[in-house]
Amino acid sequence: MSRREEIAVALNATRALLPENVTLIVVTKTFPVSDVEILYQLGERNFGENRDSEGFSKAEVLPDDVIWHFQGGIQSNKLRSIVAWSDYIHSLDDLRHAEKISTIAQELGKKQKCFIQINLDTAPLNTDRSGIKPPELLGFALAASELPGVEIVGVMGVGPINQDPHPAFHELHRCSQLLQEQIPTAGFISAGMSGDFQIAIECGATHVRLGSSILGSR
Repeated sequence: MSRREEIAVALNATRALLPENVTLIVVTKTFPVSDVEILYQLGERNFGENRDSEGFSKAEVLPDDVIWHFQGGIQSNKLRSIVAWSDYIHSLDDLRHAEKISTIAQELGKKQKCFIQINLDTAPLNTDRSGIKPPELLGFALAASELPGVEIVGVMGVGPINQDPHPAFHELHRCSQLLQEQIPTAGFISAGMSGDFQIAIECGATHVRLGSSILGSR
């Protein structure tokens, strides 16, 4: 079986599990650009990358109608490049980064779409995991939404490791509802990876980030 056939079979199987109102983001980090080109030929347009250098190099060679999602940890010195090639940033959790994103986006003549990353770990919070605490969401969101180069589109979360993800994804949905009371247009929920995306969808996810279930093991 060719690589194209392998990807097509896995992609079709995944698509069959997704409701029409859920956006599939194929996480292409560490996979070659040839895999991304196959996915493009098979009709996919939303791709996720965790590293600026890899996202930049792939964005350079893929067609302009691709929608790029940056979902890795933000490094301030990489933001100019990230804002230049990405359509969405999924990992915003620092107001200083939001301010810099806004400045860069204005210079580039765009408004950067951002998800606010929520730390869904239960107390005590794992300091190694990114994201703001749920009680801090509204204050953070209102401050970020006032920046002229930033558009807050929703919330993002990563399910806890080795735990039932249901409570975490329910909490993310609650955060989403609170956010929409303040910013009605910020209704997206980015949640769910290859191991838990069906649970995330049950809990209201609008965007799922899938890599290994489509492209195989890294």
